[in-house]
Parts: sequence; C-alpha cells; structure tokens
Amino acid sequence: MLRFSTQIISKNFLSNVESCIINNNIKRFYASLYNPPYLELMKKKHPTYDVINVKMTGYDFTVLESYHKFVHKIAKSLDLEIEESWAHPPKKTKIIRYKPNSTNIEAEYSLTAYERYIQLADVESPIYPVFLRFIQAAIPEGIKLSVVHHTDLTEESRYVPDKELLDLKAQLEAAGGPLKTRK
Repeated sequence: MLRFSTQIISKNFLSNVESCIINNNIKRFYASLYNPPYLELMKKKHPTYDVINVKMTGYDFTVLESYHKFVHKIAKSLDLEIEESWAHPPKKTKIIRYKPNSTNIEAEYSLTAYERYIQLADVESPIYPVFLRFIQAAIPEGIKLSVVHHTDLTEESRYVPDKELLDLKAQLEAAGGPLKTRK
C-alpha cells in the first residue's frame, strides 16, 4: 500500500515537472519570438547610482585644472557617463595676521578657492569603488576631493549673477515698476 502511494505521488510530481518545463519552454519561445534578444542585452546587470557630483576644491588653479582633466580621463576610460563638467566661481578670502599683543597688522593674505565639478550619471555599483580608488590614489597635495549628490542648491550656485542687471531691476522698481502697456 505504501509503495502504491509513492508511485502515484511520483507520477503526479513528474507530470507537474513536465508541465512546468513545457510551459517555460513555450514562454521562452514566445518571449524570443516577440521580444528581440538585444532587449535583454540592454538591461543593466548591476544596480546603478543615479547622479553623482565629484567635487574638487583647491587654492592652486593649475594643479586643480590638471587634476580635473585627469579625473575626466579616468571616467572616460572606465566608460562612465559624464553628463556635465563645470567650474564654480572662485571664492576669495582675506586673512589678516596681527603682531603679538597688538592690533597692528603684520601680514595680509588674499586666498582664492577654486571649485570644479564632474557630474556622472548611471554609475554601476561595481565600477564606482574602482573609480574612487583611482582618483583618490592620484590626488595631489592641496586638493580636497568629495563626492556629493546633485541638489538644486548646487545647480543654482554655479551661475554668477549679473550685477548690472540686478542694479537696473532695482532702479526700475524704485521708479515705480515696469509700465503697463495697453493693447
């Protein structure tokens, strides 16, 4: 009796397995019939990072430009998608050093900080750490490197406001605003 039930179970199991195999083969046939194979090849194999900004900051303009060019070449050689590359307006800082125990100025320094950005899109997760290791290994002295997410604040800060245009708008508002014309 026990033997009979195992034979029935095994026959049912085999028929279920056969039907699954046949159904999968039919699905594959129709999938390959109606979907070209290049669609499968276009799918990403790994998860990706959406948009990443590589920010480089330094006080020496030539060293920063050279390093920016190097990072750009590394990204291209790793087949990373470079959406944009831009420079932020320089930030000027004035430093005053006083003589000990007095208010007399001993020295005055004017420093200019430069920023460069490279925006990468759809970076695959296995390539990202390799890219970071390459650019960190070659970072020159005096350059600060950081990777940040792209924000609207970053986008707005890259444009220099037109001072003359802002002054003209202020004068127009002080004079009573723009004239309304009739049609």
